[in-house]
Amino acid sequence: MARIRFRLLLALAALLVWLPADAQLRRGARTVVSGGMIARTDSLRTQTDPSDAGSDSADAGLAAEIAALDSLLTAEFRADSVLLNELRTDDIVTLDSLAAARFARSRASETAPPADTIRRTPYRKGWFMSDSMSLSKVCWISTVVPGYGQIYNKQYWKLPVLYGTLGAGLTLFIHENNRYKPLKREYEAITDRSFSRTPELNALQTRMIRSNTRRQLYLGLTIASYAYFIGDAAVNYSTNDVSQVKKATTLACIFPGAGQIYNKSYWKVPFVVGGFASMIYCIDWNNRGYQRYKKAYNLLSAYEAHPEDFPDGPTDEFHGRYSASFILNLRNNFRRNRDLCIIVTGALYILQIVDAHVDAHLKDYDISDDLSINLEPSVDYTYVPSAGGNRPVFGFNMSFKF
Repeated sequence: MARIRFRLLLALAALLVWLPADAQLRRGARTVVSGGMIARTDSLRTQTDPSDAGSDSADAGLAAEIAALDSLLTAEFRADSVLLNELRTDDIVTLDSLAAARFARSRASETAPPADTIRRTPYRKGWFMSDSMSLSKVCWISTVVPGYGQIYNKQYWKLPVLYGTLGAGLTLFIHENNRYKPLKREYEAITDRSFSRTPELNALQTRMIRSNTRRQLYLGLTIASYAYFIGDAAVNYSTNDVSQVKKATTLACIFPGAGQIYNKSYWKVPFVVGGFASMIYCIDWNNRGYQRYKKAYNLLSAYEAHPEDFPDGPTDEFHGRYSASFILNLRNNFRRNRDLCIIVTGALYILQIVDAHVDAHLKDYDISDDLSINLEPSVDYTYVPSAGGNRPVFGFNMSFKF
């Protein structure tokens, strides 16, 4: 028993002094080991003499404990050797740095995710294309670059539909616009001299109105397809977690009524679309009236300023039946009504955005059936200086639950 203990002490002393060749550190000229270093040992050989063959079972248990300690220290020293080899050789290696490395290693092993949950797909970085781009940025870039949202959402099959409808509408609009402009210039050239109604002028005006109607339809088709695909990019966006409120608000900003459709409030869509259609019609009506009386006022003013240049009398469409001040008043009224309709249209646009935002909030709003009022007596103690102490104050507590 005494011999085994003596050999155990010798083994621990050798463990603290000797360092095996396979665990030597590659130390530089400035490497300093402060506080001593515990070298790795391959094994603790506890040999016994033949005279120790009669040791009791306690010696065998002690030998087993020494062997377990030897294996534990061997694994720990190997890990420490790896950590020390990873440290820079031109720095001072201390036990503090070794302890810090041990702590970092233990934390990394605790917090490391399982191997099957590590993201293996490459992360795209950049301003124009990244894996974590916000919904607002995708919509803004789609506004400048049509089709970007479909590329970002990897819905490439929609690109032919987008560019097909957008290109067809834009081509038809440009074609019809090239036919409308000469008719308009010819009409204005005739009416600037005289507004007398003739069969030629009526036929020219009819062709101009039909061409303008087709031109506006093609322009509406182009704008609708353009806005639809921006909204489609917002609806199918799934990179980051985006609330339903933000999506509904974004769609309402892109196109009036789209937020209400996204919120499934279909009964509101006719009011929104009808309100915008009415405002656009009122704007067009008042603008046409403004242009009409503006031309009549200009012709009548030119006649009153130089009547010798008009031997046949006033050339405006009213042929001098109304005074210039009356026509000027009508012109200003139509212009004021037109501007007011534009303001109302802007207010309606903001109102439908607010409605979509609030409606999306209310979709997830928890409305409890417990609507109650609780009234109970209350007693409080207040310090009264004149009374020299605390005095009770009686009252009621009222609480509303909604």
